[in-house]
Amino acid sequence: MPELDRKAAAVFAGKVVRKDLVRKVKVGANVPVFVLEYLLGKYCATDDPVAIEAGLKVVNNTLASNFVRPDEANKAQSMVKDKGKHTFIDKVQVRYVSDDDKHWAELKNFGHKHVHIPEHFLRDYDRLLMGGIWVQLDLRHQYDEEQKGKRSPFWIDRLKPIQLATFDLDEYRACRKQFTTDEWIDLLLRTIGLEPSYFSRRQKLHYLIRLIPLTEANYNLVELGPRETGKSYGYQELSPYTILLTGPTTVANLFFNMATGKMGLVGIWDAIGFDEVADLQKMPKEVVTTLKTYCESGTFARGKDSLSGPASIAMFGNTNQPVEVMVRSSHLFMPMPDVIREDMAFLDRIHFYIPGWEMPKMKVDFFTNHYGFVVDYLAEALRELRKHTFTEVLDHHFSLGSHLKSRDVKAVRKTVSGLVKLIYPNGDLSKDDLAELVELSLEGRRRVKEQLKKMGSFEFHQVSFSMIDNESREEKFIGVPEQGGRDMISLDPLAPGSVYTSSVDDHAKVGLYRLEVGCSPGTGKLKIAGGVEGLMRESINRAFAYLMGQKVKMGIGQQVDTTDFHVEAIDLLCNQVPCEAGIALVVAIYSALKRQSVQAGLVILGDLSIQGNIKAMRSLAEPLQVAMDNGARKALIPLENKRNFLEVSGDIVERVDPVFFSDPMMAAMKALGLT
Repeated sequence: MPELDRKAAAVFAGKVVRKDLVRKVKVGANVPVFVLEYLLGKYCATDDPVAIEAGLKVVNNTLASNFVRPDEANKAQSMVKDKGKHTFIDKVQVRYVSDDDKHWAELKNFGHKHVHIPEHFLRDYDRLLMGGIWVQLDLRHQYDEEQKGKRSPFWIDRLKPIQLATFDLDEYRACRKQFTTDEWIDLLLRTIGLEPSYFSRRQKLHYLIRLIPLTEANYNLVELGPRETGKSYGYQELSPYTILLTGPTTVANLFFNMATGKMGLVGIWDAIGFDEVADLQKMPKEVVTTLKTYCESGTFARGKDSLSGPASIAMFGNTNQPVEVMVRSSHLFMPMPDVIREDMAFLDRIHFYIPGWEMPKMKVDFFTNHYGFVVDYLAEALRELRKHTFTEVLDHHFSLGSHLKSRDVKAVRKTVSGLVKLIYPNGDLSKDDLAELVELSLEGRRRVKEQLKKMGSFEFHQVSFSMIDNESREEKFIGVPEQGGRDMISLDPLAPGSVYTSSVDDHAKVGLYRLEVGCSPGTGKLKIAGGVEGLMRESINRAFAYLMGQKVKMGIGQQVDTTDFHVEAIDLLCNQVPCEAGIALVVAIYSALKRQSVQAGLVILGDLSIQGNIKAMRSLAEPLQVAMDNGARKALIPLENKRNFLEVSGDIVERVDPVFFSDPMMAAMKALGLT
């Protein structure tokens, strides 16, 4: 037996199971996996093939003779009446009924809500009163002579849990100390059913991050990636305290039903997974708006009341393009439904974005044949750890950089806390261990902020996330591997007729475009590509009208009259923010006719009226910040905005050289470096 298997079987005796046996039995048994694993852990926790074979027979015989399907409930009740007594496997939930002053047991598959149960079972197995547990029980049929009010002929004589009935967190933490960090991570991965030898350390940690919503209350997780990577597996098979939604839902079902006065899913489950996040598109808008409020604070309003719930939210979706294409042409939230894809307030509430494209598609080879925890045991551990928090652990050795705002700090702390609960449940970890968790937490949150920044909103431009060592004060900046939107403004000269331009709208969103002008023999006509609409099209037409009136003064009269101009605008940020590009068009046409490139790394700001009056920018800070972040080293700026340059941050002043102009001709000359 391999060393890790031997250690796991010895330290967690009866709480680990061989995962290949689970797959073998699961094929023919329609019972929860945690019930199967409990039985296998009890009868097959050995390396002896003969004993395993005998144990499998016991498990199969137990399921065949004692498990009742819901559609056989009436038959099972009749059988107990005829035989007088029978043994079943079923889920039992107990509730106290005040009218009867009595505890009644409900047998889910047996289909009876009023079964007598001795009080001592409630003291021994408190989870009977908290959602119920799967048990093997002896059920007796006897006429009820004593009970006043509600009568029932069914009595529980013996009850034996086949699901974990009690959990000792102190014991779990003590046993964890007998494993190294690598061994423990591998054991957790085998609990999921995967063989860790096939995965990198980074992939292993991403698999564990999928489990954070199970152990960290009010945690918001997103994973978008290719199909068949096992994104939602943990919410179907790993815990009885999670639910996976595979279709649209309602506010009443998800939050609170005002008609019945009952709490919805967020108050009942520890974690709620949306298997196909695109299904949110089919839900009422009220669901999304209420979910937005809930994801921020864990509270929501229904009627006159403000209510709260502990459930974490996990959203899973499929990507239809390679990540390189999404990074280059749009942003990484594109697979999300329309109702939230551009809702930056909603997306800003996401604590971690798992890069699903880094996770391999599931293959048979990836499934482990070694020992892992009985999933019900791990589920209990994770649930018990929800009562504890490790958000302050980060402060022991590190602090966070200035670019992290309050939501960023909250997201990073909750991710670190969740990873500590999973990997170091006793809170005992070294500085290097903590650094690894903090770096990964910063990366996952930065991935969210990078997309918000790409959408063009200036309020999210500070994405240089960093961690500072409390002892040495060394600051380490954390990036994201697929980091897109960088250096879109080339430092190499563009072809003549091509320029970069930018502007800001009323909502402080920035548009960044590459304007390309092509020339062909003609009669001085302007031909604008189909994708250019609205404000941008108007500003280009206005600038061209001015150019036609000033062509002789600019010394390009003959060339303009014998040339047709084809204009195309490429949206570099793909955020569809229109750009007023009048000055950029004049410069681009002048560059094309003179067959001379504009200066490398130059972005052109400003628009003009039909009479050639320069229109100042609404603000300089936003477009210059975006331009600098994307590689600009010079900016052509209207003279009217010179006073606004005082509002620009020192970082921009240091890295972007301003070039001011007072009229369109001067702008063209300076852009080409002719003055």
